Amino acid sequence: MSIDTRASLIKSAEYMLRSKGYAAFSYADLEKVVGIKKASIHHHFPKKEDLGAVIIESYIQQSILDFERIEQDFPNAFGRLCAFASLFRAAMSDGMLPLCGALAAEMAALPDKLQVLTRQYFEIQLKWIKKIIDEGVACSELSSKGDTHQKAFQILSLLEGSSFVRWAMNDGTELDPAIIGNIVNVL
Repeated sequence: MSIDTRASLIKSAEYMLRSKGYAAFSYADLEKVVGIKKASIHHHFPKKEDLGAVIIESYIQQSILDFERIEQDFPNAFGRLCAFASLFRAAMSDGMLPLCGALAAEMAALPDKLQVLTRQYFEIQLKWIKKIIDEGVACSELSSKGDTHQKAFQILSLLEGSSFVRWAMNDGTELDPAIIGNIVNVL
């Protein structure tokens, strides 16, 4: 299978996962969209779980790169948190849910491997947000009042949740970054 066909399969599966859900698409759907036989898809991705894992793993790697870029481009914690929020706006710009949210909505129906990867993806994001908040507290940019893990959890929950509301309402309303400032108590 060519690299272009593999990339097309991954991109099409990602679109279906983020717009319809993991359980709502099949290799028969991919066959129609990509224009190759199911047997060819199975040759490269023996199970749908294998394809899902590739998608999640690539998102994890991209997120790590995004975190590094954000840390280079934004000198302060609040700017970094707002830049993180902009990743959600970008993910929603194509009319799809962020990957983590789409996966979490179906967590109980996902194969074990995808459940583990989904949790890992959430943990990576929470750990990074907490690190940024801790750095902001350490340099007195952010208030030390309150548990930083809880603040990280609130920010990620707010971003994921607002993505669902925006998607369900088919509404372009943007989340006001000031809300993040309220959570972390910018000084």
